[in-house]
Amino acid sequence: MLEHLIREYGALAVFVGAAVEGETAVFLGGVFAHRQLLSYWQVALAACLGSFIADQFFFLAGRYAREFSLVRRVRSAPITARILDLLERHPTGFILAFRFIYGMRTASPLAIGLSKIPAMRFLVLNAIAAIVWGIAITTIGYLFGNAVEALFGRLRLHLHLLMALAAGLFLIAAAGLYLRNWLRRAPSSEAPKD
Repeated sequence: MLEHLIREYGALAVFVGAAVEGETAVFLGGVFAHRQLLSYWQVALAACLGSFIADQFFFLAGRYAREFSLVRRVRSAPITARILDLLERHPTGFILAFRFIYGMRTASPLAIGLSKIPAMRFLVLNAIAAIVWGIAITTIGYLFGNAVEALFGRLRLHLHLLMALAAGLFLIAAAGLYLRNWLRRAPSSEAPKD
């Protein structure tokens, strides 16, 4: 289904996928760019913008719409305390890294909106992180498309995508777990780092 949407709607599907779902749509957009079905820079730009706009929206919801049911649920969720703890210890690092940590993508900007982080600071750091994330995930999809083609030749598109997606998701999950463990190991008595 996602493959069909990206093929049919191109960069718009990557934009919406980056905002709603995350890595999978962007990764597949990178694979499609490798197959020359989409432009690499259109995919990367759509990924950056989709991620940035969605996270700004959730930040603003956390900041100004605290009584909405979604915000109340996130505010009372156990993960929010963990997010706020990490944010207090490593504000800049956490804002730059949260979209790379599996399971923290939607809750994090909402929780950051609930914190005392200035809106302009979040806007700038969110823009930087969205650009890095969008280009990185698009590039990973593009390179895995290239690697799969080099290893197995020009396969039918759905086999190509499945193999590249499996390898890419494995690497993204491994990197996310490593980053999450690294953040957990950081001493809690440490002063905030900017």
